[in-house]
Amino acid sequence: MEKATNIIIKAEFNPKIKTYILLTVAFFMIISLAGIPFLIIWFLGLGQHISKRYYQNLRCQLTTKHLEFKKGVFFKVEKTIPLENIQDLTFIENPILNILDLRILKIETAGQSNPKGSDMKLIGIIDSANFKESVLKQREAIQSKNYSLNQTSHNSTEKTHELLEEIRDLLNDIKNK
Repeated sequence: MEKATNIIIKAEFNPKIKTYILLTVAFFMIISLAGIPFLIIWFLGLGQHISKRYYQNLRCQLTTKHLEFKKGVFFKVEKTIPLENIQDLTFIENPILNILDLRILKIETAGQSNPKGSDMKLIGIIDSANFKESVLKQREAIQSKNYSLNQTSHNSTEKTHELLEEIRDLLNDIKNK
């Protein structure tokens, strides 16, 4: 993760994520039928251990230019998404999430490498609506700054063009005399 000098907000995650992971994996074990014999092992310790480690490894922070996210138990993932590339922030809910009072914040970016899904899903952020607003505000600040820089550059180009035309006209006057 990036240095702490430009961190705007760090996301805090709800400990109920551990229960959500435990139940979600159990649900898929039941659906697959082959996983049913492993449910006992899952509920008696393995699932609790994995979900606890997953929760401990969750990190997310908003900096002045990026959204940084880190997760994983066996396979760790660390993503940094530039704020100007964020196209959409969406909340997802399902019955298990509703029971646990959790939400998923799905973040989609321009030029996604995965057209079927999102670039990032943040499960169980405490006060997720406030976090979403912070991301949107910072993205808007970057876009307005880029817009003003482009306008300044455009104005500077126009002035340079006008000056060059004046020089051309003066040179033509000198040439004609």
